[in-house]
Amino acid sequence: MRIEVDLDLCQGHGMCEMEAPEVFEAQRDSVLILDPTPDESRRAEIEAAVRYCPTQALRIVED
Repeated sequence: MRIEVDLDLCQGHGMCEMEAPEVFEAQRDSVLILDPTPDESRRAEIEAAVRYCPTQALRIVED
């Protein structure tokens, strides 16, 4: 699994960081992905981060 962010859509709301703080770090106008290829054990929290992103800027890519 790989996480991608569309920086044109991201507005830095921080919902992803609230759902998965070890994977995402919200910044002023965007997000930093701390772990772009996280372990499968984090799938539930990452799926929640993707689901609750207000601008739908995140996605999971299956490798």
